[in-house]
Amino acid sequence: MCHQTVSLVARHLESNGIPTLIIGSALDIVESSNVPRYLHVDFPLGNPCGKPNDKPMQAAILQQALAWLGDASPQTWLARAPQRWSDDQRWRANYSKVDDSNREALRLRGEERRQQQKADKAKGETRASMIAES
Repeated sequence: MCHQTVSLVARHLESNGIPTLIIGSALDIVESSNVPRYLHVDFPLGNPCGKPNDKPMQAAILQQALAWLGDASPQTWLARAPQRWSDDQRWRANYSKVDDSNREALRLRGEERRQQQKADKAKGETRASMIAES
């Protein structure tokens, strides 16, 4: 679900008395959506609770979120998780990077994915095998 949709759902739930808290890494989008509470993690998109299989990191982020849920107010709607994706913060420079060094490889991966999705659909699959395998 996209951040904007989650933001709208959160505002609706809050207006009906249900507290919400969003954990994510798209601060620019969430800021414009006026969410009630947001825990920002400085991680690549798609990894709001930490690295895959890093249970201590994931637990720490969830513990921070739950502890903060009761303390947040309209004035303190934003908190930042202290965890770092890596000691080497150069991941940002390469995240989603498209240039002449990788353009053809990315195009081929995209074409492979489209062909796999087409084959899955022809077999009547309801979930793409590339997703279902992970």
